[in-house]
Amino acid sequence: MLGWGAVALIMTAPLVAMQFTSEVNWTLSDFVFAGVLLIGGGAVIELVAWRVRNPVIRIGFSLFVIAIVALVWIEGAVGIFH
Repeated sequence: MLGWGAVALIMTAPLVAMQFTSEVNWTLSDFVFAGVLLIGGGAVIELVAWRVRNPVIRIGFSLFVIAIVALVWIEGAVGIFH
């Protein structure tokens, strides 16, 4: 439950920031991209949590998924790999 709350918080942060500054300018497609990325990553982590018994492998795979989500987010935001 905590993870899904974090997804909701991350999704509302740009929405709130857009009310106070013109520097954050997300479109609907930005919110869709972020939502698909965060919900997809969260779903994969939940699936691993249900299926994998070994806590070391579970934590390692979860950290791997979080790293991939972060790299895709960074690439979408600033194009660091271009």
